[in-house]
Amino acid sequence: MDGDATIRQHVSALYGPERADILCAEISALIAGMPKSGAAGRYRFTAADTVLITYGNSLQCPGQPPLGTLAEFAARRLAAVFNTIHILPFSPFSSDDGFSVTDYARVDPALGGWDDVAVLGRGFRLMFDLVLNHVSAQSDWVRRYLGNDAAYADLAIAVDPQTDLSAVVRPRDLPLLTAFDRSDGHTVHLWTTFSADQVDLNWANPDVMLRMVALMLDYVQCGAAILRLDAVAYLWKIPGTACIHLPETHRLVKLLRAILDRAAPQVVLLTETNVPHAENISYFGDGGNEAQLVYNFTLPPLLLHTLAGADASALSRWAAGLKAPGPEATYLNFTASHDGIGVRPLEGVLPDAACARLVDRTRANQGKVSMRDLAGGKRVPYELNVTYIDALRQPGMPHDPLLADRFLASQSIQYALPGVPATYLPSLLGARNWLAGVRQTGRARSINRETFQISSLAKALDDPSDFRSAIFHRYCRLIRIRRCQPAFAPRAACQVLDLGPSVFGIRRHSADQTLWAVTNVGPVSCQVALPMAASPLTDLLDGTCWPARGIPLGPYQYRWLTASDCPGSEGHHRDGC
Repeated sequence: MDGDATIRQHVSALYGPERADILCAEISALIAGMPKSGAAGRYRFTAADTVLITYGNSLQCPGQPPLGTLAEFAARRLAAVFNTIHILPFSPFSSDDGFSVTDYARVDPALGGWDDVAVLGRGFRLMFDLVLNHVSAQSDWVRRYLGNDAAYADLAIAVDPQTDLSAVVRPRDLPLLTAFDRSDGHTVHLWTTFSADQVDLNWANPDVMLRMVALMLDYVQCGAAILRLDAVAYLWKIPGTACIHLPETHRLVKLLRAILDRAAPQVVLLTETNVPHAENISYFGDGGNEAQLVYNFTLPPLLLHTLAGADASALSRWAAGLKAPGPEATYLNFTASHDGIGVRPLEGVLPDAACARLVDRTRANQGKVSMRDLAGGKRVPYELNVTYIDALRQPGMPHDPLLADRFLASQSIQYALPGVPATYLPSLLGARNWLAGVRQTGRARSINRETFQISSLAKALDDPSDFRSAIFHRYCRLIRIRRCQPAFAPRAACQVLDLGPSVFGIRRHSADQTLWAVTNVGPVSCQVALPMAASPLTDLLDGTCWPARGIPLGPYQYRWLTASDCPGSEGHHRDGC
C-alpha cells in the first residue's frame, strides 16, 4: 500500500469514509508545503547515536539566553559525547515546567528564540516534544473554545459529571474532570487527565487532528529530527473504557507515522508511555508502522532494584526477553529523566514486596513518592521522585564512599544494552536531590529539575576533587568509548550471560566486533570466567589485558572486553575513535 493509501485508510477508520476525501486533501496540502527532502531516507540508528535530555533553562549565565548557554556548553564539552539533544518543552507555558503549553508556535522568550534552537541544531540532531494530549487551560485555544468560537468547537472533551468514569486508568490522584465557565454562562466539565491547568484535546474532532499534524510538520521544518509523543497513551477517550491504549490511539500513531513517512521519512517518532512492559512496547506496532523508538521504562526501576540488592538475577531474566520487532525499531534506554522513576513498569517483573522496598529506599534517601488512584479510591505508588544518584545511595549513609562507582555501574549496563542510550543532564552533572526546588515549587518532581549557573558549574567540573567532576568525566569517557564500538549498534546481537547473581553480563556481536560487557552489581570483589571467549581479552575502558577464564571485578566495577593482541592493543576504544 502506498503512502497516500495508508493515510486514507487511517483517516477513514478514525473519522469515517464520508469525510476522508476532505481530510486527506487537507493533509496532502500540509505535506505539499514541506520542503523537498531530496534523497533523505529513513534514519538508521548506529552505536554513535546517544541522546542528552535537558530542559532549555538547565544551564544559566547572566545576560545570555539559556538556550545559547546550552549550545555553548554542548559545543565545548559534549560534541564527542552526544549526537542528539532532547530539549524538553520550550514553548511558553503556564505550569508543569513546560508541559502546559500556551503557544505551540513560539519559543519561550525566557529561554531564547528559534534562532537559538537553530544554533544548537547545527551541532546536534534535535528532539522536540509534541505535547499532543493536552493544552494549557490558559492558552488561546481554550479561551476561544470557552468563548464559543466556532473554529474551536469541540476542541476539548466536555463530560456530564454524573457519567461513570470509574474504568478510566488514572496516572494521577487528581480529579479527572475540571469545571470551566463558558462565555454564555454555561459551566462545562472538561477532561483533564494530568491537572486542572491541562485540558485534554478532543482527537475525535478531525480539526484537532489537522491542527496537530500542522504543528508536527512545523516542528520538522524547525529542526526536529525526533518527535517525542508526550502522554500519547491517553489520546482517545471513550467513557466506559480504560481510556488508555485504545485502538484509536494506536491508529493515530500510525497516521502520524504515515504522514511523516510521506513528508519527512528521516524523522523518528518516540512514544512516552510509562506503563507495564507489554503495554509499552505495543507502540512499536508491527515494527514498521508506529514508533521507531519506545522508552525502555522498565529499565530504570529494575536497574535500581539490581544495584540496591546486589543481585542481577531479575535484570538478567528480563533482559534475556528484550526484543525489538523490526530493523527500524529499537528502545530508548535511560535511567533518569525529568519525571520520576516509574513503578508501574515493574508490574509482572518484580513482586510487590520488592517494589515496596524501592519506595522505602526512596523515602529513606529524602526522595518523594507520587501516587495514583485505582478504582474504588485506593491510592498506590506511581513514581519515585528522587535523583538516580540519590536513589542508589545506601540509606543512612549521606557520604556513601561507593556512590559514584555504584551509579556509573548502572550507567555501564544501560549503555551496553541494545537500543539508543539517553542521559539526563542533571545525572551527567552529578546532581543530588534538589530539596530546595521542592520547597520552592511544592512539586515532588522538582527534586530532579535543578538549574545550574554555568560559572560555578565550570569550576566544579574542572576540580578533580569535586563529586560533579568525578561523575562527569568518567561518564563522558564511558559514552565516548561506547560510541566507537560496532557491537553496541542497536541491531547488533545480544546474549545475556549466566555469570551468577552478583554480575550482569552480556555478549554483543556485530559483523565487525564481538564484545563482552560485565558489571559487578555489588560491593564485594569477584572474578568471572568467559569460557566461550578467546584469550586474551582487552578491557576497552582501561586497556588492561585478562585471560578469559579469570577476569577480576572490584566492587561495582565494569569492563567492556574484546579479543585483541595484548599488551598495548587499543582496538576500537580510543577516546574520539
